[in-house]
Amino acid sequence: MNFIKVFLSAAILIASFSSCSKYAKVMKSKDTEYKLTMADKFFSEKKYRMAQQLYEELYPVYKGTDKFEELYYKDAYCFYYLKEYKDAENFFKGFLEVFPNSSKSEEVDYMHALCFYKQVSKVELDQTNTSKSIGVMQTFINSHPGSSKIKEATEIIDKNRIRLEMKEVRAADLYYKVGQYRAAALCYSNLLGDYPESLNGDLYKLKSLVSYYKFAKLSVVDKQTERFTKVVTEFQDFADRFPQSTHLKEAQEYNNLSLNKIKEIQL
Repeated sequence: MNFIKVFLSAAILIASFSSCSKYAKVMKSKDTEYKLTMADKFFSEKKYRMAQQLYEELYPVYKGTDKFEELYYKDAYCFYYLKEYKDAENFFKGFLEVFPNSSKSEEVDYMHALCFYKQVSKVELDQTNTSKSIGVMQTFINSHPGSSKIKEATEIIDKNRIRLEMKEVRAADLYYKVGQYRAAALCYSNLLGDYPESLNGDLYKLKSLVSYYKFAKLSVVDKQTERFTKVVTEFQDFADRFPQSTHLKEAQEYNNLSLNKIKEIQL
C-alpha cells in the first residue's frame, strides 16, 4: 500500500514538473502563433492560469486583429473559472465595450451579471454586492427579453431578494432579542413593505404586533394607552390582510390583552 502511495506521488510530481517545464518553454518562445495555439490548448485542458498568462502577454500582438475577440473572450473566462470573479466581471465588461456588436455579446452580458452574483457575501455580512447583482441581472433581462437565460436570471434575482430579506429578518430578530421592541416593530413592518410577495408576510406582521405590545407594556403609564391602541390598530390591519393566517389566533390574543390593558388604565 505504501509503495502504491509513493508511486502515485512520484507520478504526480513528474507530471507536474513536465507540465511546468513545457509551460516555461512556451513562455520563452518568440513564436506568437505558437503561444496562442498553446494558450488555447491550455484553456481546453482547463489549465486556466497558464492560459490566462499567455493571453495577457499576447494582447499587444493581436489587438486590432480578427483573433483578438476570441483571445479576449477566453481570457475573461479564465478569470471566471479561476473564481477570480472581480477580475472576470471587469474583463466581461471590457469585452462588451470593445466588441459591442459581437455575436457573443448576449452571453458575455449574462456572464458579466453572473460575476456579481458570484461575489455576494454570506447573509450576516454586507449585502452591497447582492443589491448590485439584482440590478445588473434586471438590466440583462431588460436588454435581452428573448434570451434563453431569462429563467436563470430571474431565479438569481429571486435568490438575491431572499438573501436581502433574510438579512433584514436577522436585524429585526436581533432588535427583538435585545429588548429594542420599537425598533424591532419598525423593522418587521418594513419587511412587509420591502417584500410584499414574501410567503412570511403574516409572520412579520405578527412579530411587529407582538413587538409593539411589548414596547407598550414597558412604557410609562402616560404613554401606554396610546401604545396599546397601536397594537389594536395593528391587529385590525393583520386581520384585514391575512384573514386565513395560521397566526391569526395568536394575534387576536395580543389584541385582547391590549384592549384589557386599555380598560385597566382608564379605570
